[in-house]
Amino acid sequence: MKRNRTKNTRSPQWDDLKIFLAISRDGSLVGAARAMGLTQPTMGRRLQSLEKLVGCKLLRRTSDGYVLTDEGMAVLAHAERMEEEALAFERQLAARNGELEGTLRVSASDWLASRVLAPVIARLQQKHSRMMVELSTDPRLLRLDRRETDLVFCFNRFEQAHVVQRQLTHVHYGVYASRAYLEQRGMPHPSTGGAGHCLITMDAALSHQADVVWLTGRLPKARIMGRSTSRDVQARMCTEGGGIAVLPLQVAESTPGLERVDLGEPPPGRDVWMGYHRDFRHHPRLRALIDAAEAALLLEPPKIMKRILPSRGS
Repeated sequence: MKRNRTKNTRSPQWDDLKIFLAISRDGSLVGAARAMGLTQPTMGRRLQSLEKLVGCKLLRRTSDGYVLTDEGMAVLAHAERMEEEALAFERQLAARNGELEGTLRVSASDWLASRVLAPVIARLQQKHSRMMVELSTDPRLLRLDRRETDLVFCFNRFEQAHVVQRQLTHVHYGVYASRAYLEQRGMPHPSTGGAGHCLITMDAALSHQADVVWLTGRLPKARIMGRSTSRDVQARMCTEGGGIAVLPLQVAESTPGLERVDLGEPPPGRDVWMGYHRDFRHHPRLRALIDAAEAALLLEPPKIMKRILPSRGS
């Protein structure tokens, strides 16, 4: 007598595919588990269950990490479309919630986060105690479409069509060094090319930035003695006598022990752009933070930041 085998008719669930997406993007169980808030063994078991369910290997383990198989590539396209729909649904639900409660994810550079946004967020949360803001200073540009963040403040325009953006403000920069450094080495001057002086700049990967090009052009004979992607770290290196640096006035004017250095002309400033997903246009938590940030910029001295008035309807 033959036994009737029960066919597995269960379809992959969205939670299963989220595991698959996380591993395929990170390339490792450890990193994917960290991103998902799960353990590494759990991630491994869930992947194996998904592969058993679909009847083929989706990811192949190599010495460099997990890579997609041909079948995995096909599943990836479908999973990413499901992710887009799921995230769009989440954004729509969040935008309909008129209460100022819940979580808002914000991303900004280190000094902009600490010197400008942190006080704004603290005051906002005192007013709306059920609202929680996650402020990330992750150097990579987080994805708005994947809800890695809800609001981004950065120094470049956004290229994605789904991002609503506008120029929020213009940041002025200045040249600084510590008093002890200047007493020891004297005031630098472009006519000497900065011979005998030391510079503190962004790291090599960001040497193309306008302020770095400007500083090394004004003082081409000076030696670069320190690099950091953090403006706060550069300011601290300056106060300790490490050299000369171009700093945002917002950072320099609030850092004790720094002296302004005149190199004949001011360094180039930078525009701050703000962007959020178009589905969040009427999000109450988002609007509250944007309004609070703009109000705070109105109180900044003109020499530090120049506020850009928004166009109507933006």
